[in-house]
Amino acid sequence: MGESDSDLTIEGIVHDLRNVFEAIADSAELISGDPKHTRAANRIQRGIRQGERILSSFVQQSQASLEIDVILDNALEFARTFLQVRGSPKVEFVRNVEPALRLRGNPAAWERVMMNLLLNAVQAMAEEGGTVEISARRHPTAVEVVVADDGPGISPKILENIFEPRFSTRAKRSGLGLHIVRSIVEAHSGTVTAANRPDGKGAEFRITLPYVI
Repeated sequence: MGESDSDLTIEGIVHDLRNVFEAIADSAELISGDPKHTRAANRIQRGIRQGERILSSFVQQSQASLEIDVILDNALEFARTFLQVRGSPKVEFVRNVEPALRLRGNPAAWERVMMNLLLNAVQAMAEEGGTVEISARRHPTAVEVVVADDGPGISPKILENIFEPRFSTRAKRSGLGLHIVRSIVEAHSGTVTAANRPDGKGAEFRITLPYVI
């Protein structure tokens, strides 16, 4: 069977690593019968057990989940505090989130994703204020999260580069916020895209993730 995109998911990587550990364990067992290699076999077996513990811990963390509403509560609190500290014009946050919808993975990582997207939207509207809409809904095989603003939108010249590390249109900014967003989303087998809204009023960032119960 040839390698497919599904082989590169977290589940596929975990499966492949467990196969590797099993093959190494079999080899260690073979050489353990030779007194000359007993110590080496024991070291290999200890290393395998440690690797399996690390892998199990990673799997448990990747399978954690939290309701999007809870993640948004924390991210919105941070965004509102940011606006207050900066003395920025008023920004209204509108949320339309399907009840009990959950995001799989490290909740702290998803909170960081939402904070970065909200701050990006807030900073895009820094001079005049406006509205940021956050929506999340479940499709038959995917979860879709959209953060949209009614700011000036994104210049077509920079759309291709907007997720690149160190890319920023603002002076004194690291340009890492959106790159971090993409890294976290892709680590959870998802995709994130940026575009101008169809009505020509602002920008939108769309996250699509496999749906898990």
